[in-house]
This record gives sequence, C-alpha cells and structure tokens, in this order.
Amino acid sequence: MIIYRLFLTIVAPIAALFALRQVLRGKETLADIRERFGAGLSALAPHSGPTLWVHGASNGELTGGRALIEDALKRDPNRAIIVTVNSVSARKLVRSWGMERVTVRLAPLDYHACVKAFIAQTQPEALLTIENEIWPNRFVACAQRGIPVLVVGARMSQKTLRFWQKNAALLKGVSQHTLAAISALAPQDQASQDRYVTLGLSPERILPMFNLKSGVEMKASAPAKAAQLPDSFQRSMTVLAASTHEGEDDSILDGFARARAAHPDLKLILAPRHPVRAADICALARARDLNVAQRSTGASAAQADVYVADTLGEMPLWYEVSGYTFVGGSLVDNGGHTPFEPAQFGSVILHGPYVSNHNDAYEALHAADAALRITTPQEFGQALDTLLRSPDKAQQMTQNGAAALDGLRTSKAATAAFWDALDTAIATENRASAPAL
Repeated sequence: MIIYRLFLTIVAPIAALFALRQVLRGKETLADIRERFGAGLSALAPHSGPTLWVHGASNGELTGGRALIEDALKRDPNRAIIVTVNSVSARKLVRSWGMERVTVRLAPLDYHACVKAFIAQTQPEALLTIENEIWPNRFVACAQRGIPVLVVGARMSQKTLRFWQKNAALLKGVSQHTLAAISALAPQDQASQDRYVTLGLSPERILPMFNLKSGVEMKASAPAKAAQLPDSFQRSMTVLAASTHEGEDDSILDGFARARAAHPDLKLILAPRHPVRAADICALARARDLNVAQRSTGASAAQADVYVADTLGEMPLWYEVSGYTFVGGSLVDNGGHTPFEPAQFGSVILHGPYVSNHNDAYEALHAADAALRITTPQEFGQALDTLLRSPDKAQQMTQNGAAALDGLRTSKAATAAFWDALDTAIATENRASAPAL
C-alpha cells in the first residue's frame, strides 16, 4: 500500500491539472473539485440510524443499482444511504430520483486523507460498491475500521487482470490488501468470478452471480412526452444508437446514411453516453448532408434525419419509438453496454465486437439468433437494410432475445444471498466492536 500511496502523491500535480481543465471547460465547478476532497461533509444532515455507503461510477451503474438502493431503504426504515459517484451527471441522476433518506455526493478521491475524513464524518455501517469500482485506499480504510465491504455485480475484464498480474511487482501487496478487505463479492458472470479468484480473492467470499443490469425494468416514459413523438418517429423506420462513445459516431452515421439511401424514411436517434459531445455529433451529421435536430435545444424532430438525444433520464422514450437499437460502447473497446434494456422494449439488438461487460448475455443472444454483430459502417448499413426488408425476421429476433435473456436474470435466491451476506457482515462487525461486559 505504501507504493500505491507514493504513486498517488507523485501523480497529484497531474490530477490537479486535470481538475483545472475540467473547470476551464465548464464540465465541473470549483465546488465540485472541493467536494471530491471532502468539503462540505460537516454540513450533511445528522442521522440517528445506520448509514449505508453505496458507490457507483456513473449513470449506467447507478441505473442498475437503483433497485438495490430502494431495497436497502425498504429493509430498514431507519437506514439512510449516502451515494457517491464519479461524475457530475451521475450525481444529477441520483438527485432526480428524489428519494427520502438518500444523499448523493461526488466520491472522495482515493487519497488516504480524503477517504479517512469521509469515513469519519459519515460513519457508514458498510460500503456497497457496484460493478468494477475497486479502490485500494477506500477498501482498506473501511476494513481497518471494521466496516464491511461488499461488491455487487462485480466485473473484471481480462485486460484488467493482465494489468494487475503484469504490475504485481510494482504494486506489491496492493491487490492482496485490497482483495483481503472485501467481505463478500457477487460477480456479474463466471468469467469475472474466475478472474477475481485468480487474482487472489478467497473463493469463500464469492456469492451467487448477480447481474444488476438484468433486473432493471425501465419505467415507460411520461404519457405527455410519448404523445409528442409518434408523428416524428415511426417505430419500424427508426434506429436508436444508445449510449455511444467517442469514436463510434462516425461509423454509425456512415452506416445509417448507407441504409437511408435505400430507405429514405429511415430515421436515427443518436443518444451519446456523454451529452457534452452533442455539438460535435451534430457537426458530424451535417457534414454528411443529414438534417439534424438536437433534443436539448427543443428543436422539432419532424424533419430531422438524425435526432441527437442529448438529455438525461429519457432513454425509455427512445427505446419506445425505436424498432432497432445499436448498443454503444461496443465499436470501441469499452466493453459494451447492456442489451437487457433494448430487449425489454422489444427492439432488435445490434452491437460491435467489444461486449466483455455483458459477454454471457451477448453469447445467449447469438445462440438464439437474436442479435447482429457489426464491425464496419458497411456492415451496419447492410444489417439495417436486411432488417427493414425482412420485418418478420426482425420480429422473431426480438422474441428470441427476450427468451434468451430471461434465463440470465438474477434469481430471487441470489438476491436473498446478497442481503444475507450484508446483514451477516454488519452483525459480525458490530459484535466484534461491542465493548466487553
């Protein structure tokens, strides 16, 4: 851990420059930066009951974890929850839920002093971290203070495993101390479970597999919003590019333009993972002589070939009006986003080659002939053309997809095992810290 902390000290100036860049670009404020260092903790409303610390990186993780947060509140009416996130947009998302007894903040930086101050002020009964958010100082500091650490929906890619193994000598002891701090871990899939065990996590701490994204049932959009769109979007002629990342939009727009040449009524809804990229995406669309409208400006979608959906919290709306969905984060090496959401709305699923975040789900989809894999703009355009000419095949794919993914949804038994593990870990630590009579 000493080497890790020394490394953080060395890179501190770089982190400071990055923070300044975020402020100058208007992505964060000075108040946001101070929050990451622990400012304002003393202003948190006091709570007499237990406090659970839940951490998720960004919108995707928190959307998947929302049901878990709701369950935690229901299980103990005296419990408060403090949610920490890595991004300003995720903080905004959690605030929009309007949940009582839930506070959200930007997560403390993984510097020992920041983590120590956060724990001292919030006094959490346990830390529940979502998916692949593994922070050495945070985990070890909790364990040293008798605070159980649980990871739910844990993911580890082969690339991450290789990094830890390759740098084992340089980061001597870091992975051991970090994994030893984990009280229990519910992996998202078998591959992630195997990688954690390979890295050194005790098999005794492994819980049944728990895929948070598989349990997300997105709420239908508000009727008023949905009523505005049918005149602009015909579902059988609308394709959604959901949660795209930088490096994907060019290929999506090129493929869409190819398909549209044969199907002039075809429309594209392009919803970037990070809405701040909307202006750049609009420019890319116009460069291809495509009419474009931007959701956040209030522009009408009626005459648009491409509608840039650069708002938060409206994904159900776009799934509802789209018969075909390209799942973003899969044409670039980001591991791909969840296929469970488009499947819920009966949308045909297309994706790129990088799907390690949900590998089991995509394997099940392809085994059932329920998804199309594309790697180039040409393949994307051809796939859309094929689907548009074969509506019966498209409908069958959506039915196959729903059936294929049902078998991967987290069971009630796995959910119960997770909550039992949390309750047991908290009770064990409480007994250990209780004064002798």
